[in-house]
Amino acid sequence: MKFTRRTGIFAATSAILALSLSACGSTAEPNAAKSDAPAASSDFTPVTIKNIYGETTIDKAPERVATISWVNADTLLALDTVPVGMDTDNYGQNANNSTDWKDAALEKLGASIGTEKAPQQYAVGDDPDYDAIARSKPDVIFAPYSGLKKEQYEKLEKIAPVVGPIEANYTTSWQEATTAAGQMLGKQDEAKTLISDVEAKMAKVGEEHPVLKDTSFIAADLSSPDTAYVYSTGDTRPRFLSSIGMKQAPYVDKNAAKDAFFFTVSPEKVNEWDADVVFASAPQGQSIKDVIKTQPLYGQIPAVKSDAVALPGTDQATLAISAASPLSIEWALENVVPMIVTAADNAAAKK
Repeated sequence: MKFTRRTGIFAATSAILALSLSACGSTAEPNAAKSDAPAASSDFTPVTIKNIYGETTIDKAPERVATISWVNADTLLALDTVPVGMDTDNYGQNANNSTDWKDAALEKLGASIGTEKAPQQYAVGDDPDYDAIARSKPDVIFAPYSGLKKEQYEKLEKIAPVVGPIEANYTTSWQEATTAAGQMLGKQDEAKTLISDVEAKMAKVGEEHPVLKDTSFIAADLSSPDTAYVYSTGDTRPRFLSSIGMKQAPYVDKNAAKDAFFFTVSPEKVNEWDADVVFASAPQGQSIKDVIKTQPLYGQIPAVKSDAVALPGTDQATLAISAASPLSIEWALENVVPMIVTAADNAAAKK
């Protein structure tokens, strides 16, 4: 299998939120990987995939693909491809150090965690687990949605060619990641169909719940009593909410820095949030009343007064939207959207 690569120049690195999910680590022991990897296609057309650090040319369909970041494993699974190695989930994880949607996809493909054909799971912290990734013997390392730094990217290249971050770290859309996966695997048509199907399901939510189209939103994090975080257009949360028909509140664009996917707000100023609905992360299991007990100033958010704050309630529900993939989106449509619709209904009733 032949791969070639030409390195480009990376211009700038995005600041990463301290609460960023992808920075968390795990101490789970890796599983053995004997995955049903895709057979190399005889009619594969060579493809060059660009990323923020350069580009990677793939001449033959890879038979063994390892992934960096939870989203990228999801993306391969959504295209019926089991990675030979993948990060453990350690935010919103279940007993398998995975997610419910990932487990369902693995089971469907005959590669449930703990079985002979399961992907190897490796821990990830501030740095990828280079040794574990190397042991999975990948032909390609797939990381279009990730926080890889240039030096990490270059170190991974010594193991195998890397499909690196397509946009500034953690802002690659699930559509871009899916397109890249389709190109890498020789499954371009399947990737296009997958994107169209998921987008259609999201649009249908807006059609079934017209109230959403008249509802403005702010996506935020209220986990800290000292600082509130607001996510801007580059983040997956606002993208998800926009895709189901909602409109981002003008406040966000007025205050967001160019190319940043979040900005901070002091609790004293959350009363300026001009949104009908606030979709907010909070410590797992907490209600908005619990959040306000910790920081009373959050009670001044206009949406709080309208009972129009949607808290996912669990870390897994937060993860489904904050690190969106074709698999997690479908899970979120069933498990998260109902609380968003309820918040929108409450906001509409108070207008």
